[in-house]
Amino acid sequence: MASELAEKILEHLSKRGDGVSTLDLAELFVEDHQKVIGAVKSLQTLENVISVEQLNKKSWALTQEGQQVAENGSHEAAVFKAVPDGGVAQTEIMKTVPNAKVGFSKALVAGWIELDKSSGTPIVRRKVPSITDTIQLHLKNVANIPDNVKNDYKKRKLLQEVVTKVLVLSKGLQFVTKIEKLETDLTADLLTNDSWKQKKFKPYNFDALGVALDIGHLHPLLKVRAEFRKIFLEMGFSEMPTNNFVESSFWNFDALFQPQQHPARDAHDTFFISEPRTSSNFPKDYLEKVKKVHSEGGYGSQGYRYEWKIEEAQKNLLRTHTTAVSARMLYNLMQQGEFKPVRYFSIDRVFRNETLDATHLAEFHQVEGVVADYNLTLGDLIGTLYEFFKKLGIIQLEFKPAYNPYTEPSMEIFCFHNGLGKWIEIGNSGIFRPEMLLPMGLPENVNVIAWGLSLERPTMIKYGLNNIRDLVGPKVDLQMVHNNPICRLEKNGPRILKSKYTAEQLEERLDKILLELEQLQKELPRVGRSTTTFEKKNLVIFCDPSRPMYSLETLLSLINEFHGVFVSTYTHSNVAVFPQELRDFCSKFKKSTNADTADITVTIVWKIVGVDPILKLSQNHEIVGEVNIARYLNRSIEAECRNILEYESTSAAYADKIDSALDKIHGIIHGATRHKLDTMQIKSKTGYIIGSKLSIVDIVWNSVKKHHTK
Repeated sequence: MASELAEKILEHLSKRGDGVSTLDLAELFVEDHQKVIGAVKSLQTLENVISVEQLNKKSWALTQEGQQVAENGSHEAAVFKAVPDGGVAQTEIMKTVPNAKVGFSKALVAGWIELDKSSGTPIVRRKVPSITDTIQLHLKNVANIPDNVKNDYKKRKLLQEVVTKVLVLSKGLQFVTKIEKLETDLTADLLTNDSWKQKKFKPYNFDALGVALDIGHLHPLLKVRAEFRKIFLEMGFSEMPTNNFVESSFWNFDALFQPQQHPARDAHDTFFISEPRTSSNFPKDYLEKVKKVHSEGGYGSQGYRYEWKIEEAQKNLLRTHTTAVSARMLYNLMQQGEFKPVRYFSIDRVFRNETLDATHLAEFHQVEGVVADYNLTLGDLIGTLYEFFKKLGIIQLEFKPAYNPYTEPSMEIFCFHNGLGKWIEIGNSGIFRPEMLLPMGLPENVNVIAWGLSLERPTMIKYGLNNIRDLVGPKVDLQMVHNNPICRLEKNGPRILKSKYTAEQLEERLDKILLELEQLQKELPRVGRSTTTFEKKNLVIFCDPSRPMYSLETLLSLINEFHGVFVSTYTHSNVAVFPQELRDFCSKFKKSTNADTADITVTIVWKIVGVDPILKLSQNHEIVGEVNIARYLNRSIEAECRNILEYESTSAAYADKIDSALDKIHGIIHGATRHKLDTMQIKSKTGYIIGSKLSIVDIVWNSVKKHHTK
């Protein structure tokens, strides 16, 4: 039928010529206009048979209410007809007449009726003996409605303006009157008798999608979890086994130095197991140490000074955090004998007796990172957090002091959310307390830094969900799981806070601060060298040539004041094109000292390793990230000249100047939205992340100046 209509259109166009509209064709063939449009669309798929121009034709038509008025009369006429000669109560009119409110006011304005309130009860009376319902007459013949009245009727929703899309047809360059069916397949029959030579084939549509495969799809939580896991593995972390959802209160609370009377251990916050109700398989020596540190104290702590009960520790529960796994891993680590620095992570489910709402469930996923090493500080924790969240695309962080029973100091982590335009909490962090670590047997100079956050919140932000029950639970839309794209976190960081300064003004401010730091560097008092014994070091640093570690030159220059430094460089085979500007990197240390007599030998291997450089200290020990490598080298300097990098030992005047420079550069970093400098490199070169405040005096001036002039 459609092909017949299409051929009729071609025949009419052949006789009539160009300029045939689809409205004329619909009237000529007594067909619905939309059906004619469909036939024209099918003709457009044929190459150059017809050409089509689209026009918009405006017309006036009755609304549904307008049709009722055209049949039954206007609302004001209905009110007039409902009023008898003796009048009627207004309330009666309002009850019995449809659309009485509109009709009553319009009839009053037209002067057809009047309202008599002299008797106390409002009475409606006729003011004229008869009326002419002009509105009904107009709507019966829309074409004759005066233009100045149409807009009034439109406001009353009696008329509506209709826009009709009209196609005007003309002959194409390959116009024909008969439609030949195009072949879609080159069959064996067509090839056998060479009939394909006389056939026309439908062109291939290379943009057409193939048939969707009937396969499963990853849940958004699993997609984001995979990204988090990849980030941890890139940073050299090992995954902890977290397959035991049921824990004893001992590992979940007591081993973490959380007192037995803590509110979190109540039934209204924790799911306790009824069968099996208790556990009893605990390391006895370790159990006694935990009991003692709770009830009597120890390791420099007075403990909680209460009667610790084994019955409370034996209760089984659904774990409230994966830190219980971290505690067990640290204990098992020391059962192997000698301590070795470790980095652990876990991403798994935890359970809490929460009130269910749009952002809370009784079951959610916790992401946790743990680093155990010698002499870790709060600066190490902050630097690690910056590196971790930078890989998530979060570069604006703030920290707020907090309280946790098993960490001291403790910090809540906040980031700036560009969509919400405000700072939001994204996690918690801290350094494990000695009362938790020393009973496990860890050395006294070993500290453990840790942080955690939920998996659900970043997933909701990533996929634009406002209710957690749309992500987890029986209300989840399976089509949402099917349609959502793969997770790609913004590794280069999101937009940062807008600045009131232009890029040129920010650059001028940075130049001014650098001049102040240059003067401060000249004025800074230096002290003599320490007499401590120095152990020779052989360091190997793997560094990506696209992310050179500029701060290395500055730090080695400071070390070279006390020790001989020799540097050699090699280029790995996976580097296709080596940057010309890096050929002289650390060149002054290649000639100044002999490799055999140098106190510190540094081998730089230019290799595609990603964002973070890697310092190899031994076969099993490495340091990842420019921030952490800089801290390690800082310790070599501090061992010889304490006040170079520790600004607390300098005078208050210098400390104030340094703090002032810190604040100014911090403002520039937050304001450099369109600044040509790499703000993250400014942070690491200035020591803002490195954590050593006075390193600004040397590291900012030497490293940032070099990057700035480039």
